[in-house]
Amino acid sequence: MGISRVQVATQSMQVHPKNKKIRNKKHIDYAWGYFMIAPTILGLVILNILPLLQTIYFSLCKYSGFENPRFIGLNNYAAAFHDSDVIQAIINTLVYTLISAPIGIFLSLIVAIVLNTKIKGKSVYRTIFFIPVVSTPAAIAMVWKWLLNYDYGIVNSTIKQIFGVHGPNWLADPKLVMTTLLIVGIWSGIGYNMVIFLSGLQEIPTTFYEAADIDGAGPIRKFFSITIPLISPTMFFVMVTQMISSLQIFDLIYMMFITNGAQSPALSSVQSLVFLFYRYSFETGNKGYGSTIAIILFAITMIFTAIQLFFQKKWVHYD
Repeated sequence: MGISRVQVATQSMQVHPKNKKIRNKKHIDYAWGYFMIAPTILGLVILNILPLLQTIYFSLCKYSGFENPRFIGLNNYAAAFHDSDVIQAIINTLVYTLISAPIGIFLSLIVAIVLNTKIKGKSVYRTIFFIPVVSTPAAIAMVWKWLLNYDYGIVNSTIKQIFGVHGPNWLADPKLVMTTLLIVGIWSGIGYNMVIFLSGLQEIPTTFYEAADIDGAGPIRKFFSITIPLISPTMFFVMVTQMISSLQIFDLIYMMFITNGAQSPALSSVQSLVFLFYRYSFETGNKGYGSTIAIILFAITMIFTAIQLFFQKKWVHYD
């Protein structure tokens, strides 16, 4: 006795109980997955995406914080790119980033390589280099501000004892303040990058170096042929994070070059975009203009990151 087409269609539409159970289990798994990542997604939206959109909107408005924002288009951006303070802050930020990031990464890598060898007391050295990382930027700035004090600082006192001349004014000379900031910034960041490089170096199998020793390769050849290629993903991560951190320099500038509300006469030579953002948004209350500066910094950060992502394909080895 044959089966009608209606019966065949009805049977095909019926879901096997086992398949239905699997499908329900998948739905439950998806629901649990979304539930577990919900706090992170909410945090990302509330603390990052919404403030970014709000900052973009404020940058297009005249907004002092005491009145409702009034839309003025790109007037804030036009004013910013004709503002000598903003232009100087962009230059200062780029100079600090392009000098401190490469030097800091190089020194961190050298320290990590040395501390990855079999030397006595390497745990103590690692701790010493990492201490600035767990210290607040304000504490670091105050210590260096005392060391570099023109009248009674240890650095100038040492220079006077050795060379018989008084040291320079590290915190007030326009020609030296950027150098001072670079020294403190690079010194304070070595420990963090060192730990990341150490984790990358310890993942390299020792068999590579043993084979290189058999072939007669020297330390320099092993460094460029084995170490650099194998830690290139770690180095890329450090470069991206260090660039972003350098572009956001603020704490050291504020603490080192402002004392009891009085600013250093050379502050304009080191003030960054974040410093200007703080000044306009919180000191003068011009939140619209401050938001414009923040968006300019955001654009510069995105450009730097995009350039690094583009060139990483040519030198980063993930295999």
